[in-house]
Amino acid sequence: MKVNMRGIAAFGAIAVVSTLTLAGCATGATDDSADAEGDAGSLVVWVDAERVDALKGAADAYEDKTGVKVEVVAKDVDTIKDDFIQQVPTGKGPDITMGAHDWLGELSTNGVVAPLELGDSAEDYLPVALQAATYDGTVYMLPYAVENIAVLRNADLIPEAATGFDDMIAKGQAAGLAQPFVVEQGVEGNPYHLYPFQTAFGAPVFGTDDSGSYDATDLQLGSEGGTAFASWLGAQGAAGTLNTDIDGEIAKQQFIDGKAAFWLTGPWNVGAAVDAGVNVAIDPIPSPTGEAASPFAGVKGFFVSSESENKVAANDFLVNYLGTEDVQLALFESGNILPALTSAAETAAADPIIDGFKTVGADAVPMPAIPAMGSVWEFWGVAEAAAINGADPAATWQKLVEDVTAAIK
Repeated sequence: MKVNMRGIAAFGAIAVVSTLTLAGCATGATDDSADAEGDAGSLVVWVDAERVDALKGAADAYEDKTGVKVEVVAKDVDTIKDDFIQQVPTGKGPDITMGAHDWLGELSTNGVVAPLELGDSAEDYLPVALQAATYDGTVYMLPYAVENIAVLRNADLIPEAATGFDDMIAKGQAAGLAQPFVVEQGVEGNPYHLYPFQTAFGAPVFGTDDSGSYDATDLQLGSEGGTAFASWLGAQGAAGTLNTDIDGEIAKQQFIDGKAAFWLTGPWNVGAAVDAGVNVAIDPIPSPTGEAASPFAGVKGFFVSSESENKVAANDFLVNYLGTEDVQLALFESGNILPALTSAAETAAADPIIDGFKTVGADAVPMPAIPAMGSVWEFWGVAEAAAINGADPAATWQKLVEDVTAAIK
């Protein structure tokens, strides 16, 4: 199925960072700077076009400090992962690439990424960012941005946040709205957007091991909570509060036109609503059960190539230069997505929109990066759409579990 998560995309204008001063190094790794100075060479860093200017200051500062030249190369975001996987084994790939945390399973399986030593700086990152950067107990990514969905509320139509899912619908109906709440679905469903409600029923996709990593052998879709969630989907479909005829564009238009007061979506859509004159507030995701409704978090960061001839310098540049508040805020300004470094996140949260997503993100969980997740996406949304459209909830969910289990095996 096609899942529209938009990656970590900017909704604001791209800010060009013309000045960026870095004095010394952040606390974190070891004496890597000294090692890099004695091993002068070069680093090639792949990023998307929006992030090039944000890294220029750090690249120049690193060359001045260590003698290691850092070349920042703009790459097509749609092909950067495949190009990295294909080129690294040939020795033609970069030393560092930007990417998403949920690439980790594929990158690790292909043997193209090297572990990253964060040292003491590990504790400086948002917990969900550090968890997402870790695969099978090993850190592979320097995180720089965290993205999750939340509820956009039209504060002119509904002055106060809802206390729960039912309260949200009631508030909208009291305001005279036939469709108080919208969320992107479509004929194949959209489990990414519905996952917060599923977690509120106590039905995560996978369990986790002692290190906090997802465990592909512990599929939890088939729990009692999963069946209860499927029944809830059926009830919402019958009531019209969930509708597979509503895709992303329809949901956006209904919210912009004031026909819906609540919209479950990500920061990539805030700009369109604000530009349309909607007085937007960012609210927690209202739970249908009273338990926390935890959305997926997508984390962006940087990976070191397993074939880099200058891994020490690459690690040093990431941890002690890109892992600073100045650079993380420069990256934030180029995309308006919450920084992964805690101090930078707190600074960025002076914006109430960013603060709203940050608050909701405190309950977020990393999107699973394990290869088995591909088998889940294949069947998940179709099953949810079927339940919404009136198929027997228990039988539909049971078939989902059986299909996923067979595909994983």
